[in-house]
Amino acid sequence: MSLAIVHSRGLDGLAAPEVAVEVHLAGGLPNLTLVGLPDTEVKEARDRVRAALQNSGFDFPRRRITVNLAPADLPKESGRFDLPMALGILAASGQIPSRSLAEYEFAGELSLSGELRPVRGALAMVLAAGDSGRSFILPAASAHEAALAG
Repeated sequence: MSLAIVHSRGLDGLAAPEVAVEVHLAGGLPNLTLVGLPDTEVKEARDRVRAALQNSGFDFPRRRITVNLAPADLPKESGRFDLPMALGILAASGQIPSRSLAEYEFAGELSLSGELRPVRGALAMVLAAGDSGRSFILPAASAHEAALAG
């Protein structure tokens, strides 16, 4: 499969609108392009995700990779999309099964070593995910805030 969709959440005040992280692998010169109104911190995810995958023992595909953060009109900020982007790349390249990703939403910043770092807005994201019927997967360091959702 050369296309994978991973669910995540943005943060807009106390609201956490859904963001679909769409990853497409195509032929051509190896490159990673981010589209969908990412800010500077999200654009820096290209390097974090590449290093995290390689340092975690996965192959980083030598293909043209396009990551779309939809909807495009919603500003995207912070490293919260690192984990969904990495999972999307792994699923689109066939390194992990993609079928179970639809049951979950993901957020987490990746270190260069592949470790997960906490994200802001865990409570808002978990509350919003409950309305979608999907479970939310966050870094362990965000669990205390997320647990306030009940």
